[in-house]
Amino acid sequence: MSVPRLTNSSSPASVLPKTPAKTDSKLEFFCGSCAAVINICCTFPLNKIMFRQQLLGLTTTQAVRQLKQEGLFNLYRGVVPILCQRTVTMSIMFGMYDKYKKILKQSYPSMPVYVYRPIAAMLAGSTEAMLTPLERVQSLLQDRRYDRRFHGTVHAFRELKGYSMREYWRGVMPILIRNGPSNVVFFGLRQPFKDMMPVVDTIRNPMLYYLEHFLSGAILGASISTIFYPVNVIKTKMQSRLGGKFLTCREAFFLVFNERGRSWRNMFRGVNMNFTRSLVSWGIVNASYEALRKLVYGRSGEELTS
Repeated sequence: MSVPRLTNSSSPASVLPKTPAKTDSKLEFFCGSCAAVINICCTFPLNKIMFRQQLLGLTTTQAVRQLKQEGLFNLYRGVVPILCQRTVTMSIMFGMYDKYKKILKQSYPSMPVYVYRPIAAMLAGSTEAMLTPLERVQSLLQDRRYDRRFHGTVHAFRELKGYSMREYWRGVMPILIRNGPSNVVFFGLRQPFKDMMPVVDTIRNPMLYYLEHFLSGAILGASISTIFYPVNVIKTKMQSRLGGKFLTCREAFFLVFNERGRSWRNMFRGVNMNFTRSLVSWGIVNASYEALRKLVYGRSGEELTS
């Protein structure tokens, strides 16, 4: 009598039916924040190269050469606000998505899953926009024009207060345009992307479970980031200003478009580095998140319900 081959499982006990466990929103916040810390520590230099390309229209070689001239000490300059911002952002992204799903499901029991999940993703993405001040300070600290102006994160926050409270919120509109829809796409296609991967024996090869999540997160995250790349270029242009007129999204777009020779191709300058960074970044985030969930829940994400 042949023994059935086990696939997509984490333990031999998975041959028996398991009652799906409920997710805990607090644990979802925790897993999201830890995944962000792992991601930022690995990918910040790539993010800084991409930022210079978005702001100054540099090639990858020129941006790398510029960072080399500034020295290793300045390589992680600006990492504190992005570490804070991304840690809380990822925590909100996964935690509030889980929270909003439960609220919608409880408030509207008859609402189909394909309706309340996109709504929850959109709401979670919009909630992330509350961290715009951190993203704003990060943009200033990564701009070499302000190297002597700001001594660090705390100093930059204090200096912005001297202008107006509105300064903290420059670029909030493109952030809202980017976050909500990108969350809808990410959460909507995350599991289907993984399901497209070849079936593997995760008992004999447990690392393949995380490789699947890395690849699905990497491909999906990099694709979404590429689609929304011009929105980030506009956001960077808006947030690179200190004082003076507040640009609208339309004004910022035409300003960048004209500066780059009225070429759509130049609007995507730096997209190659962005794609590479996003490929690594979202792969790390997705795999780390699933690894942490498996650790805290004691079972894989497919065995959890919310």
